[in-house]
Amino acid sequence: MGWTAQATLPKLPCMEVRLSSDLQEKLNRLANEQGRESEALVIEAVERLVNYDEWFAREVEKGIAAADRGELLEHEEVRKLIEARFKG
Repeated sequence: MGWTAQATLPKLPCMEVRLSSDLQEKLNRLANEQGRESEALVIEAVERLVNYDEWFAREVEKGIAAADRGELLEHEEVRKLIEARFKG
């Protein structure tokens, strides 16, 4: 869910977050560059973090379940997968 410069922030419960002056300056600069409200950027950042953490937890659970079923890879198989993915 992204916000545009024209979007009005929804009326939601309020939360106060303390930012360092350096981070606040960076946030304000980014908001100005994008023509957006700094609050919209904060909401987007929190949404991304929460969504990523939920995804990561699900993936870990899948991995644990696979390991519990004995679906494991040998070291050599893992090495080959890494080499194939990161050729360079």
